[in-house]
Amino acid sequence: MNVYVMVDIEGISGVYTREQVTPDGSRFAEGRKYITEDVNACVKGLKAAGVDKIYVRDCHGGSYSFIWDQLSSDVEYFICGNTRDKRFLGIEDCDAVIFLGYHAMAGTQYAVLEHSWSSMHIQNIHINGKKVGEIAMDAAAAGEYGKPVIMISGDDLACKEAKEIMPNIVCAEVKKAANVIGAMLMPKEKAHKLIYDKAIEAVKNAENCKRFEFDKPLDVTVELSQRNMLPNSSRMPYTHVIDGRTYKVDADSTEQLIYRIVP
Repeated sequence: MNVYVMVDIEGISGVYTREQVTPDGSRFAEGRKYITEDVNACVKGLKAAGVDKIYVRDCHGGSYSFIWDQLSSDVEYFICGNTRDKRFLGIEDCDAVIFLGYHAMAGTQYAVLEHSWSSMHIQNIHINGKKVGEIAMDAAAAGEYGKPVIMISGDDLACKEAKEIMPNIVCAEVKKAANVIGAMLMPKEKAHKLIYDKAIEAVKNAENCKRFEFDKPLDVTVELSQRNMLPNSSRMPYTHVIDGRTYKVDADSTEQLIYRIVP
């Protein structure tokens, strides 16, 4: 069995404030350390469960979070930086996906660092009439490759969001949300042990997890959080402005949509 690990930072154990997740943040070095340690705990669990190959993808922001020389040597490839229009580069070689360090969608009350793709620009995303965030969209993109998501780590509200669309997913709840910049954190050793244990459980439970996809064609509406951020439809012809803060996006797949959604 081969596993693809998608890694964001807001749901990483020990992370609870913006200063830890952005390059200009005074505590970003700390956030990078924590994300690297969570990755290593997950990889250790996957190898203990008998996984053959592990691909790990840094999908946070500009993909600059890993501390490369401190990452586990048990990984086949670390995917970092700009991969053009291929969010899941290398996924064809894998059988299942893990979401490590994911967060709840924009507007989720009290969720740690909640947002949907852009905390500055996007307030709501609706696909086929249902409000969604990064968990559902990445799960659908993986599902279009035929790959189920078998595990997620993050706060309790991110885990709840994942369970609503993927009932059999294994959840590593490494913290409880208190506010957008506040959380009840587990001690590091306990959080890493939980990720390790849940990775093993996820491999054992993988056959019970079904892939998630949106019905096609995709009907996508984006609501902005502020004025003057509408896309330029002449430069982005796949967008269609509805009103002063809302536009639609055309896309043939969820992976393509991810690269088109931010104005």
